[in-house]
Amino acid sequence: MSPSKTPSADPLAPVRPRVKVWFEAGGGYSFGFGLIAILQAVDHAGSIKQAAGVLGQSYRHIWGRIKAAEQALGHPLVETQVGGQSTNRSGLTESARRLINDFLTMRDRMVQVMEDEFASPPPAPQNRPLDPERTRSREPSFDA
Repeated sequence: MSPSKTPSADPLAPVRPRVKVWFEAGGGYSFGFGLIAILQAVDHAGSIKQAAGVLGQSYRHIWGRIKAAEQALGHPLVETQVGGQSTNRSGLTESARRLINDFLTMRDRMVQVMEDEFASPPPAPQNRPLDPERTRSREPSFDA
C-alpha cells in the first residue's frame, strides 16, 4: 500500500467557516464577485477595453459577461458612449452602483453573522445518530 499523497490533517487545526454569495435571476447566476470586479474595473478605467486589459481578459469575454448579467437582471449595468476624444467612454449605471453596494453590504452582514455564530462555544457533543433531514443537501428557500 502506498502512502497517501494528501497530508494528514492536524486534529487541533482551527476550522473556519466560509461563505460564497451570489445573486440569481430567473433561476440562474446573474451577479457575484467576478462581475463586481469587472464593473469596478470598467468604472475605474472608463472603458470596457481598458478594463479587459487590466483584468487580463479579452474584450469579448468582459463584454459578454456584462451583457449576460444585464439580460438576466433586465436592466443595463454599463452606459457607453461611442466615439469622441475622451478615454472615459463607459461608466456604471446608478442601478449597477446600487446593486454592487447592496451585494457587498449583504455579504458583509452574512459573514459577520457566520463569524459571530462560529465564535460561540460549540454545544457539547451528543452521541446520537445524525438526522438525515438536517444533513441532506438542499436548495435554500427564501420564501416568507
